[in-house]
Amino acid sequence: MTSVKDFRVDKAATPDRLGRGWFVFTDDYSVFDWGTMPDQIPEKGESLCVMGAATFELLEADGIETHYRGVLDKGGPSSLDTVTRPPREMAIDLTRVPELPHEGQQYDYDAFHAAAGENYLIPLEIVFRNRVPVGSSLRSRTTPEEVGLDQEQWPDESVDLPEPVIEFTTKYEESDRQLSQEEADHIAGQADVDDLESIAQDVNEIITQHASEVGLHHEDGKIECLYYDDEIRVADVAGTFDENRFSYEEQQLSKEVLRQYHKRTQSDWIDAVNQAKQDAIDRDIADWRTICSVEPQPLEQDVIDAVSDLYTAGANRYLDRELFDAPPLSAAIETIEEL
Repeated sequence: MTSVKDFRVDKAATPDRLGRGWFVFTDDYSVFDWGTMPDQIPEKGESLCVMGAATFELLEADGIETHYRGVLDKGGPSSLDTVTRPPREMAIDLTRVPELPHEGQQYDYDAFHAAAGENYLIPLEIVFRNRVPVGSSLRSRTTPEEVGLDQEQWPDESVDLPEPVIEFTTKYEESDRQLSQEEADHIAGQADVDDLESIAQDVNEIITQHASEVGLHHEDGKIECLYYDDEIRVADVAGTFDENRFSYEEQQLSKEVLRQYHKRTQSDWIDAVNQAKQDAIDRDIADWRTICSVEPQPLEQDVIDAVSDLYTAGANRYLDRELFDAPPLSAAIETIEEL
C-alpha cells in the first residue's frame, strides 16, 4: 500500500459498504518521496503502530470518527491498553481507492470520482503547522507576515506560529503538490473541504494537547480521510513520527532526523532527486524516480541503532508507558545529536 506499511484484507470494501482489514507496519522508511530506502529501522513499525493507535483512541474519545478498530492482540483487535508487547498490526475499516488516471503530470480527478461513488479515500493530505522549523517548505512559499508573525525575515531558528496553518496537498500524484482551497475542493469530490479543514484543526489540537502533557512539542503533521455515507472519517494513521514532527528539548523527534542526516551525508543524492523532480516537470513525466541519476546509499549501523532508539524511546514518552525496551528519551536524543 505504501513504502512503510502493507495491509491485509479480511473483507473488501464495496461501493456501499466499508470493508475490514489490517495495517501491517514494517521497519522500512522513506524520505524525499523516494519510496523504500535501502535499510530498515528495527522496531520502527511497532513504534508507528502504537503511536497511531494511541492517537486514534484519543480522537475517538473526543468524538472524532476514524477507521480504527484496535491493534492485534491474542488473535483479534483490542484496545492499546490491553497489550503487553508492542503490536505491529492495526485493525481498520477499509474504503475504496479507485485508479487515478493520468497523462504525464495531468491527473484526471473526474474519472477518479466517477469510479469512487460515495465510499472512497479522499485523495488529499491535510497538513497542519504549529511551528516553522528550519528546512520547512513553508519558508520558501510564504513570508512571516502572511502567517501572522510580526517580522520581515524568517529567523535562523524554529519559530512558533500564532495560529495553526492548514494546507492541502495531493495524495496520489508522483510528487506532492501544494493546492489552493479551490483545487482541494475539486479533488475532494463529495467531501466538503471546509469540513476537512475543521477536522484537521480538531485533530491538531488534540495531538498538540496530548504531546504537551507528556513533555513533547507538536510542530506539524497531517491527516488523510475517507468519505463514506455522507461522513468524513480520519483514515490512514496519525500522530506518529512519520506523519508528524515533534520535538523534545529543541531536538527534532520525527522522521526529520533521517531527512537532515541524508542532507548532510548524501548531498549528491539529494541534488539528483531535486533535479529529477524538475526534469520530470519539464518533460511531463509522472515518475521522476525513473530519471534520477543517483541511488541512495545504506546507513551506517550506528545511525540505524540511534534512530531505532529514538523511535522507541519517543513512543514510550508519547504513550507515557514503558512498552519498549528503550533508553530514556534524553539519552536517545543525545546520541542523535552526536551523529
